[in-house]
Amino acid sequence: MVRGREAAQLPMPELYDITMTPRNYGLHGTLKPPFRLKDNRTMATLEQATADLAASLAPAVCDPLDLTTLGGFLALTPRGETSALQRVAAACVRDLDGFRAPASAAELARRRAVGLSVCQDALLVQWGYPYVMEEFKFHLTLSGRLLKEDVDHWSQTVRRVLPDLSAPFVVDQIALCAERDDGRFELIKRYTLAG
Repeated sequence: MVRGREAAQLPMPELYDITMTPRNYGLHGTLKPPFRLKDNRTMATLEQATADLAASLAPAVCDPLDLTTLGGFLALTPRGETSALQRVAAACVRDLDGFRAPASAAELARRRAVGLSVCQDALLVQWGYPYVMEEFKFHLTLSGRLLKEDVDHWSQTVRRVLPDLSAPFVVDQIALCAERDDGRFELIKRYTLAG
């Protein structure tokens, strides 16, 4: 398997600029936000803990995905009920948190600068990120931030090239990834949800 390289793009040069940011980390849905390993933890023990977690979790089945706008970004999000997906994400956040190095004061300040709710700030303190647990919204980011006046145009353009999204959205694997020095994400290993 070749990892950490650019994938072929659609033959639509006009999409190149709006997809520049998400292309750095590839098409993925974050379940546990990125973190640094604690000094007393190793990648091998994180991999084993992730394997154990995956073995204990049942797959999440959701309604089909739909193209939506989140904070000025185009994204694919599940329609309707997402409790099964919330369950998987919460387990990833909770059960792997012992591997996460605490957020630095600078990281906390940067997160707080956007104006967090009381609940989001409490989640930031407890889990190192404000948009987990009850604030979690699963999404697959497709674009960088768009100007408000451009959202309709790009939504129509992207809809023309999306595959059929009528099937249920199933999360039956989780993946452990790492950020390289060049800012790109690289797949370490996939784990099948077998609980």
